Amino acid sequence: MQIKQIRNATIIVEYADKKFLIDPMLAEKGTYPAFPNTIRQDQRNPIVNLPISVEQIINVDAVILTHLHLDHFDEAAQKILPKDIKMYVQNEEEAKEVRNIGFQDVEVLQEDTVFKGIQLAKTKGEHGRGEELLKLMGEVCGVVFKHSSEKTLYVAGDTVWYEGVQEELDTHTPDIIVVNGGDNQVPEFGSLIMGKEDIYEVYKAAPDAKIIVVHMEAVNHWGLSREELKDSMKEKEMDSRVLVPDDGESYTF
Repeated sequence: MQIKQIRNATIIVEYADKKFLIDPMLAEKGTYPAFPNTIRQDQRNPIVNLPISVEQIINVDAVILTHLHLDHFDEAAQKILPKDIKMYVQNEEEAKEVRNIGFQDVEVLQEDTVFKGIQLAKTKGEHGRGEELLKLMGEVCGVVFKHSSEKTLYVAGDTVWYEGVQEELDTHTPDIIVVNGGDNQVPEFGSLIMGKEDIYEVYKAAPDAKIIVVHMEAVNHWGLSREELKDSMKEKEMDSRVLVPDDGESYTF
């Protein structure tokens, strides 16, 4: 297994000899305006460049979209990705939307999906805290990868720590966990994804797992820097099991 951090939530997972692109945001730096009603309104998104070429990024066997927010499936990705590539989405409503863009091979993730011998299981998530914010942000998911030749991988997606994540850890006992940990904020409501304390809860709940933290410092409303997270990890002696990749960095397990 190899996991390569591209930018924001965009990662490439090489697993059982297949390559998956997760949550592609492929636009050039500064293409889109800042997300409204958030901090850093003077910074256009994405706020950093891609670390490798788009051609390298899209050379994959399948694409997984945990949800359709701009920073997970942007207009550039919609135009650049081959329309016949295998696409996995979280529900039928989003499948219809992706098909309407022109993609021809779109499948809704289930808890027992199989792609070329690889088990894919859709997982729960909550994109923030509080009924009003959850309604505003909409449904999200993560995905677990399983194969006899590989360690179990859990990509949590845009979620905070809550009992649903604990349930997924209990169900799947993953060896590797990827969390979106930039603590992105809407000031009126609070955190949209995991921050330092959420990541610490994952760390405690999965004592044998390696944790990779992505979705950091790439869109205007990030709330937690890599440096601050690394300092917190050292204080809590978490740094032996928690990895914080730079864009373009990869890990092999």
